[in-house]
Amino acid sequence: MNLPDYNFLPAPLWLITALHIVTLTLHFVAMNFVFGGLVAVLFGKLNNRWEHPAVQRMIRLFPSAMAATVTLGVAPLLFLQLAYHRQAYSAAIVSGWFWLFIAVAVIISYYFLYGASFGKASGGRKGWYLGIALAGMAYVSFIYSSVFSLAERPELYHEVYASIQSGLALNPDVGSYIFRWLHMITGAITVGGFLFGWISRDHDDAYRVGKAFFLWGMAAAALFGFVYLVTLGDDLLAFMRTPAIWILTLGIILSAGSLHFYFKKRFAPATVMVFVSMITMVISRHYVRLIRLQEHFELSTLPVRPQWGIFIIFLIFFVIAIALVWYMMKLFFAETKEAKA
Repeated sequence: MNLPDYNFLPAPLWLITALHIVTLTLHFVAMNFVFGGLVAVLFGKLNNRWEHPAVQRMIRLFPSAMAATVTLGVAPLLFLQLAYHRQAYSAAIVSGWFWLFIAVAVIISYYFLYGASFGKASGGRKGWYLGIALAGMAYVSFIYSSVFSLAERPELYHEVYASIQSGLALNPDVGSYIFRWLHMITGAITVGGFLFGWISRDHDDAYRVGKAFFLWGMAAAALFGFVYLVTLGDDLLAFMRTPAIWILTLGIILSAGSLHFYFKKRFAPATVMVFVSMITMVISRHYVRLIRLQEHFELSTLPVRPQWGIFIIFLIFFVIAIALVWYMMKLFFAETKEAKA
Protein backbone atom coordinates (compact mmCIF):
# COMPACT_ATOMS: atom_id res chain seq x y z
CA MET A 1 0.00 0.00 0.00
CA ASN A 2 1.46 3.35 -1.03
CA LEU A 3 0.91 6.29 1.32
CA PRO A 4 -0.33 9.53 -0.26
CA ASP A 5 2.33 12.09 -1.10
CA TYR A 6 1.78 15.42 0.67
CA ASN A 7 5.07 16.98 -0.38
CA PHE A 8 3.63 19.46 -2.83
CA LEU A 9 2.07 22.91 -2.83
CA PRO A 10 -1.65 23.13 -3.71
CA ALA A 11 -1.15 26.62 -5.20
CA PRO A 12 1.76 28.79 -6.35
CA LEU A 13 4.04 29.73 -3.48
CA TRP A 14 3.50 33.46 -4.01
CA LEU A 15 -0.26 33.03 -3.55
CA ILE A 16 0.07 30.94 -0.38
CA THR A 17 2.54 33.46 1.04
CA ALA A 18 0.38 36.47 0.17
CA LEU A 19 -2.74 34.92 1.69
CA HIS A 20 -0.82 33.94 4.81
CA ILE A 21 0.50 37.47 5.29
CA VAL A 22 -2.89 39.12 4.69
CA THR A 23 -4.87 36.78 6.92
CA LEU A 24 -2.25 36.85 9.69
CA THR A 25 -2.25 40.65 9.69
CA LEU A 26 -6.04 40.73 9.98
CA HIS A 27 -5.85 38.23 12.83
CA PHE A 28 -3.30 40.41 14.61
CA VAL A 29 -5.52 43.46 14.21
CA ALA A 30 -8.44 41.74 15.94
CA MET A 31 -6.25 40.07 18.56
CA ASN A 32 -4.49 43.35 19.37
CA PHE A 33 -7.82 45.09 19.82
CA VAL A 34 -8.85 42.54 22.44
CA PHE A 35 -5.54 42.04 24.24
CA GLY A 36 -4.42 45.67 24.19
CA GLY A 37 -7.93 46.87 24.93
CA LEU A 38 -8.07 44.64 28.01
CA VAL A 39 -4.78 46.09 29.23
CA ALA A 40 -6.05 49.65 28.72
CA VAL A 41 -9.33 48.95 30.52
CA LEU A 42 -7.72 47.11 33.44
CA PHE A 43 -4.66 49.31 34.01
CA GLY A 44 -5.61 52.74 32.66
CA LYS A 45 -5.94 55.42 35.33
CA LEU A 46 -9.60 56.38 35.25
CA ASN A 47 -12.01 57.59 37.91
CA ASN A 48 -15.16 55.49 38.26
CA ARG A 49 -13.63 53.01 35.87
CA TRP A 50 -16.56 50.60 35.54
CA GLU A 51 -19.12 53.40 35.09
CA HIS A 52 -17.03 55.26 32.53
CA PRO A 53 -18.74 55.33 29.08
CA ALA A 54 -15.50 54.50 27.22
CA VAL A 55 -14.83 51.46 29.41
CA GLN A 56 -18.40 50.26 29.01
CA ARG A 57 -18.13 50.55 25.22
CA MET A 58 -14.89 48.59 25.19
CA ILE A 59 -16.37 45.83 27.36
CA ARG A 60 -19.36 45.52 25.02
CA LEU A 61 -16.98 45.35 22.05
CA PHE A 62 -14.74 42.57 23.43
CA PRO A 63 -16.94 39.53 22.59
CA SER A 64 -17.34 40.60 18.95
CA ALA A 65 -13.63 41.39 18.65
CA MET A 66 -12.81 38.00 20.20
CA ALA A 67 -15.07 36.31 17.63
CA ALA A 68 -13.15 38.11 14.90
CA THR A 69 -9.85 37.07 16.47
CA VAL A 70 -10.79 33.39 16.43
CA THR A 71 -12.37 33.51 12.96
CA LEU A 72 -9.43 35.32 11.40
CA GLY A 73 -6.90 33.14 13.22
CA VAL A 74 -7.81 29.90 11.45
CA ALA A 75 -6.75 30.89 7.92
CA PRO A 76 -3.13 31.94 8.60
CA LEU A 77 -2.57 28.76 10.59
CA LEU A 78 -3.83 26.68 7.66
CA PHE A 79 -1.66 28.54 5.15
CA LEU A 80 1.36 28.09 7.39
CA GLN A 81 0.72 24.36 7.51
CA LEU A 82 0.32 24.15 3.73
CA ALA A 83 3.92 25.20 3.33
CA TYR A 84 5.56 24.17 6.63
CA HIS A 85 3.41 21.26 7.76
CA ARG A 86 6.34 19.08 8.85
CA GLN A 87 7.96 21.79 10.92
CA ALA A 88 4.72 23.09 12.44
CA TYR A 89 3.35 19.66 13.35
CA SER A 90 6.68 18.45 14.74
CA ALA A 91 7.06 21.46 17.01
CA ALA A 92 3.42 21.20 18.11
CA ILE A 93 3.87 17.52 19.00
CA VAL A 94 6.86 18.35 21.20
CA SER A 95 4.62 20.76 23.15
CA GLY A 96 1.49 18.69 22.59
CA TRP A 97 -0.33 19.21 25.89
CA PHE A 98 0.43 22.93 25.97
CA TRP A 99 -0.80 23.15 22.36
CA LEU A 100 -4.04 21.30 23.08
CA PHE A 101 -4.77 23.53 26.06
CA ILE A 102 -4.83 26.53 23.71
CA ALA A 103 -8.42 25.65 22.78
CA VAL A 104 -9.35 25.48 26.47
CA ALA A 105 -7.70 28.85 27.16
CA VAL A 106 -9.55 30.47 24.23
CA ILE A 107 -12.91 29.10 25.42
CA ILE A 108 -12.26 30.32 28.97
CA SER A 109 -11.26 33.77 27.72
CA TYR A 110 -14.33 33.92 25.48
CA TYR A 111 -16.63 32.89 28.35
CA PHE A 112 -15.35 35.55 30.74
CA LEU A 113 -15.46 38.27 28.09
CA TYR A 114 -19.13 37.44 27.57
CA GLY A 115 -19.64 37.34 31.33
CA ALA A 116 -18.18 40.82 31.72
CA SER A 117 -20.09 42.19 28.74
CA PHE A 118 -23.56 40.67 29.21
CA GLY A 119 -23.59 39.43 32.79
CA LYS A 120 -24.77 41.30 35.86
CA ALA A 121 -21.43 41.19 37.65
CA SER A 122 -20.35 44.17 39.73
CA GLY A 123 -17.44 46.36 38.70
CA GLY A 124 -14.89 44.49 40.80
CA ARG A 125 -16.05 41.14 39.52
CA LYS A 126 -15.90 42.42 35.94
CA GLY A 127 -12.27 43.26 36.60
CA TRP A 128 -11.63 39.66 37.61
CA TYR A 129 -13.46 38.38 34.55
CA LEU A 130 -11.43 40.57 32.22
CA GLY A 131 -8.20 39.67 34.04
CA ILE A 132 -8.86 35.96 33.54
CA ALA A 133 -9.57 36.57 29.85
CA LEU A 134 -6.32 38.53 29.54
CA ALA A 135 -4.36 35.73 31.24
CA GLY A 136 -5.86 33.19 28.83
CA MET A 137 -4.85 35.25 25.81
CA ALA A 138 -1.35 35.77 27.22
CA TYR A 139 -1.02 32.00 27.57
CA VAL A 140 -2.09 31.41 23.96
CA SER A 141 0.32 34.02 22.63
CA PHE A 142 3.24 32.62 24.63
CA ILE A 143 2.64 29.03 23.49
CA TYR A 144 2.36 30.18 19.88
CA SER A 145 5.67 32.02 20.18
CA SER A 146 7.33 28.97 21.75
CA VAL A 147 5.99 26.46 19.21
CA PHE A 148 6.47 28.51 16.06
CA SER A 149 9.99 29.55 17.02
CA LEU A 150 10.77 25.90 17.72
CA ALA A 151 9.42 25.00 14.27
CA GLU A 152 12.22 27.09 12.79
CA ARG A 153 14.84 24.92 14.52
CA PRO A 154 14.49 21.33 13.21
CA GLU A 155 17.69 20.21 14.91
CA LEU A 156 16.39 21.50 18.25
CA TYR A 157 12.96 19.87 18.15
CA HIS A 158 14.61 16.61 17.13
CA GLU A 159 16.85 16.87 20.19
CA VAL A 160 14.03 17.82 22.56
CA TYR A 161 11.71 15.07 21.33
CA ALA A 162 14.48 12.50 21.64
CA SER A 163 14.77 13.28 25.35
CA ILE A 164 11.18 14.28 26.27
CA GLN A 165 8.26 12.54 24.56
CA SER A 166 5.54 13.42 27.03
CA GLY A 167 4.30 16.45 25.10
CA LEU A 168 5.15 18.62 28.10
CA ALA A 169 8.23 20.31 26.66
CA LEU A 170 8.46 23.95 25.60
CA ASN A 171 11.13 25.45 23.42
CA PRO A 172 14.16 25.34 25.74
CA ASP A 173 15.93 28.18 23.90
CA VAL A 174 13.86 30.86 25.63
CA GLY A 175 16.22 33.61 24.51
CA SER A 176 15.30 32.93 20.87
CA TYR A 177 11.65 33.88 21.32
CA ILE A 178 11.04 35.70 24.61
CA PHE A 179 11.76 39.11 23.08
CA ARG A 180 9.72 38.15 20.01
CA TRP A 181 6.82 37.43 22.38
CA LEU A 182 7.34 40.66 24.33
CA HIS A 183 7.46 42.59 21.05
CA MET A 184 4.13 41.06 20.05
CA ILE A 185 2.58 41.75 23.47
CA THR A 186 3.68 45.39 23.57
CA GLY A 187 2.60 45.80 19.95
CA ALA A 188 -0.85 44.56 20.97
CA ILE A 189 -0.91 47.10 23.81
CA THR A 190 -0.02 49.79 21.28
CA VAL A 191 -2.93 48.92 18.99
CA GLY A 192 -5.27 48.43 21.95
CA GLY A 193 -4.36 51.88 23.21
CA PHE A 194 -5.06 53.23 19.73
CA LEU A 195 -8.54 51.70 19.76
CA PHE A 196 -9.30 52.82 23.31
CA GLY A 197 -8.29 56.40 22.52
CA TRP A 198 -10.31 56.41 19.31
CA ILE A 199 -13.44 55.09 21.03
CA SER A 200 -13.03 57.59 23.88
CA ARG A 201 -12.05 60.58 21.73
CA ASP A 202 -14.94 62.61 23.19
CA HIS A 203 -13.79 61.96 26.76
CA ASP A 204 -10.55 63.76 27.56
CA ASP A 205 -9.54 61.59 30.52
CA ALA A 206 -10.00 58.31 28.64
CA TYR A 207 -8.43 59.71 25.48
CA ARG A 208 -5.31 60.55 27.49
CA VAL A 209 -5.21 56.95 28.69
CA GLY A 210 -5.42 55.71 25.10
CA LYS A 211 -2.66 58.09 24.00
CA ALA A 212 -0.41 56.95 26.83
CA PHE A 213 -0.79 53.26 25.98
CA PHE A 214 -0.35 54.00 22.28
CA LEU A 215 2.83 56.02 22.84
CA TRP A 216 4.55 53.94 25.51
CA GLY A 217 3.39 50.66 24.01
CA MET A 218 5.01 51.67 20.74
CA ALA A 219 8.22 52.65 22.53
CA ALA A 220 8.33 49.30 24.36
CA ALA A 221 7.55 47.39 21.14
CA ALA A 222 10.39 49.19 19.37
CA LEU A 223 12.79 48.34 22.20
CA PHE A 224 11.85 44.65 22.35
CA GLY A 225 11.84 44.46 18.55
CA PHE A 226 15.39 45.81 18.44
CA VAL A 227 16.55 43.35 21.11
CA TYR A 228 14.88 40.52 19.20
CA LEU A 229 16.80 41.47 16.06
CA VAL A 230 20.03 41.33 18.04
CA THR A 231 19.18 37.84 19.31
CA LEU A 232 19.03 36.61 15.71
CA GLY A 233 22.83 36.43 15.81
CA ASP A 234 24.31 35.36 12.48
CA ASP A 235 20.84 35.34 10.94
CA LEU A 236 20.71 39.12 11.38
CA LEU A 237 23.36 39.59 8.68
CA ALA A 238 21.35 37.45 6.28
CA PHE A 239 18.21 39.40 7.21
CA MET A 240 19.91 42.69 6.39
CA ARG A 241 20.78 41.41 2.90
CA THR A 242 17.10 40.86 2.06
CA PRO A 243 14.35 43.37 1.15
CA ALA A 244 12.99 42.78 4.66
CA ILE A 245 15.33 45.37 6.17
CA TRP A 246 13.79 48.08 3.96
CA ILE A 247 10.28 46.81 4.61
CA LEU A 248 10.99 46.89 8.35
CA THR A 249 12.39 50.42 8.07
CA LEU A 250 9.21 51.52 6.30
CA GLY A 251 7.14 50.02 9.10
CA ILE A 252 9.12 51.88 11.76
CA ILE A 253 8.72 55.18 9.90
CA LEU A 254 4.97 54.64 9.48
CA SER A 255 4.55 53.70 13.14
CA ALA A 256 6.34 56.85 14.28
CA GLY A 257 4.40 58.97 11.79
CA SER A 258 1.07 57.60 13.02
CA LEU A 259 1.73 59.21 16.40
CA HIS A 260 1.64 62.67 14.82
CA PHE A 261 -1.77 62.14 13.22
CA TYR A 262 -3.19 60.28 16.23
CA PHE A 263 -2.28 63.04 18.66
CA LYS A 264 -4.03 65.51 16.35
CA LYS A 265 -7.09 63.21 16.30
CA ARG A 266 -6.72 62.60 12.58
CA PHE A 267 -7.63 58.95 12.94
CA ALA A 268 -8.05 57.98 9.26
CA PRO A 269 -4.40 58.49 8.20
CA ALA A 270 -3.19 57.18 11.57
CA THR A 271 -5.23 53.99 11.09
CA VAL A 272 -3.85 53.40 7.60
CA MET A 273 -0.28 53.94 8.77
CA VAL A 274 -0.64 51.59 11.74
CA PHE A 275 -2.24 48.89 9.58
CA VAL A 276 0.45 49.08 6.89
CA SER A 277 3.16 49.01 9.58
CA MET A 278 1.62 45.81 10.92
CA ILE A 279 1.83 44.28 7.45
CA THR A 280 5.52 45.19 7.27
CA MET A 281 6.15 43.48 10.63
CA VAL A 282 4.44 40.30 9.44
CA ILE A 283 6.46 40.31 6.22
CA SER A 284 9.70 40.88 8.14
CA ARG A 285 8.90 37.98 10.43
CA HIS A 286 8.25 35.80 7.37
CA TYR A 287 11.73 36.57 6.08
CA VAL A 288 13.22 35.50 9.41
CA ARG A 289 11.46 32.14 9.07
CA LEU A 290 12.81 31.69 5.55
CA ILE A 291 16.35 32.49 6.66
CA ARG A 292 16.27 30.12 9.63
CA LEU A 293 14.90 27.22 7.59
CA GLN A 294 16.94 27.67 4.44
CA GLU A 295 19.57 25.12 5.50
CA HIS A 296 16.91 22.51 6.27
CA PHE A 297 14.05 23.16 3.90
CA GLU A 298 13.58 24.95 0.59
CA LEU A 299 10.01 25.61 -0.49
CA SER A 300 10.98 26.34 -4.08
CA THR A 301 11.94 22.69 -4.54
CA LEU A 302 8.41 21.44 -3.88
CA PRO A 303 6.25 20.72 -6.93
CA VAL A 304 3.07 22.76 -7.42
CA ARG A 305 -0.14 20.80 -7.99
CA PRO A 306 -2.91 23.41 -7.99
CA GLN A 307 -6.19 22.61 -6.24
CA TRP A 308 -8.13 25.68 -7.32
CA GLY A 309 -11.51 24.38 -6.22
CA ILE A 310 -10.46 24.37 -2.57
CA PHE A 311 -8.98 27.84 -2.83
CA ILE A 312 -12.14 29.20 -4.44
CA ILE A 313 -14.23 27.73 -1.62
CA PHE A 314 -11.87 29.28 0.92
CA LEU A 315 -12.03 32.70 -0.71
CA ILE A 316 -15.82 32.63 -0.80
CA PHE A 317 -16.15 31.78 2.88
CA PHE A 318 -13.31 34.11 3.85
CA VAL A 319 -15.08 37.04 2.17
CA ILE A 320 -18.31 36.04 3.94
CA ALA A 321 -16.48 35.92 7.28
CA ILE A 322 -14.95 39.36 6.72
CA ALA A 323 -18.37 40.73 5.76
CA LEU A 324 -19.94 39.29 8.91
CA VAL A 325 -17.22 40.73 11.12
CA TRP A 326 -17.66 44.10 9.42
CA TYR A 327 -21.43 43.88 9.92
CA MET A 328 -20.97 43.05 13.63
CA MET A 329 -18.71 46.06 14.07
CA LYS A 330 -21.15 48.27 12.14
CA LEU A 331 -24.03 47.20 14.38
CA PHE A 332 -21.95 47.81 17.49
CA PHE A 333 -20.94 51.33 16.58
CA ALA A 334 -24.44 52.15 15.32
CA GLU A 335 -25.87 51.12 18.69
CA THR A 336 -23.30 53.17 20.59
CA LYS A 337 -24.10 56.25 18.49
CA GLU A 338 -27.81 55.81 19.21
CA ALA A 339 -27.07 55.40 22.90
CA LYS A 340 -25.06 58.63 22.93
CA ALA A 341 -27.84 60.47 21.08
